[in-house]
Amino acid sequence: MLAKEEIERGLNTRLIGRKTFVFETIDSTNACTKTLGDAGMEEGAVVLAEFQTTGRGRHGRSWLAQPGQNLLFSVLLRPAIPKDLSGLLTLYASVAVARAVESMTGCAIECKWPNDLLLNGKKFCGILLENVFQQGELSYSVIGVGINVNQTEFPSELELRATSLARECRSTYDRAHLLQLILHEMDSLYDDVRRGKLESVSKEWSARCTMFGQEVSVEQHHTIISGVAVKLHYDGGLVLDTPSGTTTIYAGDVTIVG
Repeated sequence: MLAKEEIERGLNTRLIGRKTFVFETIDSTNACTKTLGDAGMEEGAVVLAEFQTTGRGRHGRSWLAQPGQNLLFSVLLRPAIPKDLSGLLTLYASVAVARAVESMTGCAIECKWPNDLLLNGKKFCGILLENVFQQGELSYSVIGVGINVNQTEFPSELELRATSLARECRSTYDRAHLLQLILHEMDSLYDDVRRGKLESVSKEWSARCTMFGQEVSVEQHHTIISGVAVKLHYDGGLVLDTPSGTTTIYAGDVTIVG
C-alpha cells in the first residue's frame, strides 16, 4: 500500500499535495474530496486510495481498477476563474498527467476529448472534473484522476479499448514517484490556471489531440451527432462541422469514424 510518508517525502511543490489523505479503501476519492471542499479545506489537498468501492467515471459509470496496481486520487482546487472557463480544468489535469507520464516512461501520450488519455490508441487514464458553484461563482473544483499503471488484466469487454502503462511500455512503475511527478506538473501549471490564464494549457492539449480534422460521431443521451472535429472552443467544448452547420458540444462519447 502507498504510504502518506512515501508520497510526501521529496515532494517539492508549493501548493498541490502539501496536504494528503491516504486510504486503503474508500467509496470514492472525489466524494471524499468534495466533503473536504464543503468543510472549507484549503486548496491543493490530495485524497488517494488503493481501491474505490464506488469509483466513478463520466455519466456515473464505474471505474474498474485492481487494488494496489494503479493510481486513484483527487485534488481540491479553488481557482478564481469564471464559470464559463471552469471546464478547462480537465485540460489542465490532462496536460499535467501527460507530461508526467512521458517523463517517467518515454512513451508518447495522446489526449482525447473530453477527458481521456491514450497510449497507442487505448485509454489508460480518465479524469472526472466536478465543479461546485455558489451564487453563480466557482466555489471549488475536484479533479479526480484514475490511471492504470501496473494492471495487466482487464475484463474482456475492455480489452480492445483499455490498457495500462505496464502493458504498453513493457515495464512496471513506481506509483509513488509517478504521483509526485504529476503533482509537480499540476503545481507548476497552476499559477497561470488559478488566474484564468488557460491559453497555453489549451494549446498544449490541442497539440496532443489527433482527432482534429477527422470525422467523428458523438453519442449524447442516445442521440448521435456526426461531423468533422474542427477545434476546441475557448471554453473547452468540441467544435464540430456537421451537415447542418457548425456546432459546439460539451459532453458525449466520441468515436473517430473509420
